[in-house]
Amino acid sequence: MQLPFAGHRKMLGKYLVPQQGRVFGLAALLLTGIALQLLNPQVVRYFIDTAQAGGPLSRLLIAGVVFLVVGLAARSLSLAAAYTSMQVAWTATNALRADLLGHILRLDMSFHKTHTPGELIERVDGDPGLLADFFSQTVFKTAANALLTVGILVFLYRENVRAGLVLTSYAVLALLALAGLQRYGAHRWAAARQAWADQNGFIEEYLAGVEDIRGVGAEAYAEGQLKALTRRVLTTERSARMARALAGSITGSLYVVGYGLGLALGAQLYLRGEVSIGAAFVIVYYISMLASPLDALREEAGNLQQASAGLERIESLYALHPQVAEAPGVVLPEGSLGVEFAKVSFTYRDDPEREDGDPVLQDISFQLAPGRALGIVGRTGSGKSTLSRLLFRLYDPDAGVIRLGDSDLRDVSLNDLRQRVGMVTQDVQLFGASLRDNIALFDPHVTDEAIWNALDALGLRDWVGAMPGGLSTMLETGGGNLSAGEAQLIAFTRLLLRDPAVVILDEASSRLDPITEQRLERAAARLFAGRTAIVIAHRIQTLQRADDILVLEGGRIVEHGVRAELAADPDSRFSRLLRVGLEEALA
Repeated sequence: MQLPFAGHRKMLGKYLVPQQGRVFGLAALLLTGIALQLLNPQVVRYFIDTAQAGGPLSRLLIAGVVFLVVGLAARSLSLAAAYTSMQVAWTATNALRADLLGHILRLDMSFHKTHTPGELIERVDGDPGLLADFFSQTVFKTAANALLTVGILVFLYRENVRAGLVLTSYAVLALLALAGLQRYGAHRWAAARQAWADQNGFIEEYLAGVEDIRGVGAEAYAEGQLKALTRRVLTTERSARMARALAGSITGSLYVVGYGLGLALGAQLYLRGEVSIGAAFVIVYYISMLASPLDALREEAGNLQQASAGLERIESLYALHPQVAEAPGVVLPEGSLGVEFAKVSFTYRDDPEREDGDPVLQDISFQLAPGRALGIVGRTGSGKSTLSRLLFRLYDPDAGVIRLGDSDLRDVSLNDLRQRVGMVTQDVQLFGASLRDNIALFDPHVTDEAIWNALDALGLRDWVGAMPGGLSTMLETGGGNLSAGEAQLIAFTRLLLRDPAVVILDEASSRLDPITEQRLERAAARLFAGRTAIVIAHRIQTLQRADDILVLEGGRIVEHGVRAELAADPDSRFSRLLRVGLEEALA
């Protein structure tokens, strides 16, 4: 058979080389086990021939004891090999899962726009799950059974050349049939895995939007879509499993023919006096043993098909590279940093929510001095949030330069950049864990003292202190037991713990209740102290803390200046927005 790991040596080596001690130990266990399996029929042959020749009882007893000891030793080695192979498998696949997740997190936002979380869960967990069986069973069982098959054939040749030729022909024919069936089934298993990924992605997406689906009465549509996906899973999975079943039927038929030929040959050799009764028994015994490894190879052919499909999907994922490349690592200075956009233009590409080729930002140029706050206003789709995404380097501009301090963002390492730039949006991700873990984001190095200091700095100690368990209060997944505004207060605390030089608030107060908004206004004023800030908002109150105002329209800057001066100028766009009402004017 064409083994799929032949074309994936580099990736498999990456996860097996660190465990080379276990791998070599496993190989030794398998080889020793094979040797014992091949030895036992020779013990039986000695027993039969000795008994037929009227040998002493002591020799027969010794042969019986040796047979039992060898059999028990072979079983013990098989158990040790199974344990070791599972250790190798799960160590390798868990490392692969971690690497896949890290790789996916580094891919561009356009990738995440076109792949649902449900699909990515299948890619990160499901495909490596196939390789767990591949590492723990398929690779080693295939190797062991192939060696056992060769060993059996060698012993058959040793007993009788004609017997060896007959069984060799059978083995070659069976393996050729399996090789053809493996190629036949590999792409069917790949299609089945993709069908499962699409179904999981659909379920995740529609469960996340269950309120909207029920609100508009679209349950029947969702059920219809799910039925279509489950039918696709059924047809692709059935096709793949039929390929495996076909392999079993063909191998079973070949085995019956081969076993019959072997029995006939053994009987003929014995009747002609060419072999002893013990030798004839050994020939038949080896033929029966040959059925086991060939049947196991047939069984593993299906696993090889799945593993090959999983390996191809994993490598296709690794073949994707982020357009936002890691920088050499210019060190940003301490303290507040200025922000500059110089002739920046940007177009979303490969984003299903936007039409390719339609520019979102065009020739954007402005400077924000260190320690000042810039308020950005504009209609939906004018490019406000895109500015923040570019500054956070979720995307790189098509043209122009963005500077933080005196450094081009492309020269700053992503880790350093995202430590020095902090962002809060209206959608805050909360986890089913304690308030402490949600604030520290599960970082064990963040102490309670540091959290309380951040809460004190934001004026939120009383708010947390009033909770039933304080920092130990358990939050529901998604923050179901907190309001949207309270979730943003947690995001503010997360931000302050990192002590960023630049703070971005992207519509962060658009969903706040009045009481929480007052608390957030006080916290924001303290967060902004000594830091550069960019505030993207639809509400007038949110812009009161801005020093400068930038008005976007159609991806271009139509007005930029000091807030107080623009507000005092009756002919400015910002002044007209204030008179009409910001929320109404930008609706």
